[in-house]
Amino acid sequence: MGLKAGDVKYIIDRIDAVMEENREYLTELDSAIGDADHGINMSKGFRAVSRKIKDIAVEDIGVILKTVGITLVSTVGGASGPLYGTAFIRAGAEVSGKSEIDINDFAAMLTGAEAGIKMRGRADLGDKTMIDAIEPALDAIKGGIDKGLSCDEILRLAAKSAQDGVEGTKNIQARKGRASYLGERSIGHQDPGATSSYLIFKTIYESVIELENRY
Repeated sequence: MGLKAGDVKYIIDRIDAVMEENREYLTELDSAIGDADHGINMSKGFRAVSRKIKDIAVEDIGVILKTVGITLVSTVGGASGPLYGTAFIRAGAEVSGKSEIDINDFAAMLTGAEAGIKMRGRADLGDKTMIDAIEPALDAIKGGIDKGLSCDEILRLAAKSAQDGVEGTKNIQARKGRASYLGERSIGHQDPGATSSYLIFKTIYESVIELENRY
């Protein structure tokens, strides 16, 4: 995995397309336990991001990710903007000045992103939030690196772990956000934030495969 600035921008564009494709699905999930706007917000936010980074001519991946984060914070309402925005800003800080990143950089980026989300949202694993997809994915990445697995296999395992985490949110009671107001009635519903996080991991994995085949 050796991603340059243009590759990162391509992946972000793919995330934009995936959020638009899943706009109604994410909103439907959110209608059961939230404000029924998660899909709308994610689509709106990444569409703005895609437009913003289109003409960025820098090779600094940290600058690109910071721009993504700032754009999400400024364009997305509710909790999604500040949480995802903080995640990308923190991720960008981990690779500031770098024109190419590898799987170890990605692990550092995700570690910083998760710390930012936990700080901003005051959430942890098991609270029925995006952390329930992100933390298992991060654990899979770190474990894969330790085992010396290929980048493709590590990203595949990360996406699968995030997906398993999403499934797990159906069985737990929400302790954060609007969903927490439902108490035990939140059990049985899939968390929309964890779902959008899984979609991002899945898109990153698929995009890296596409880029490798292109080269």
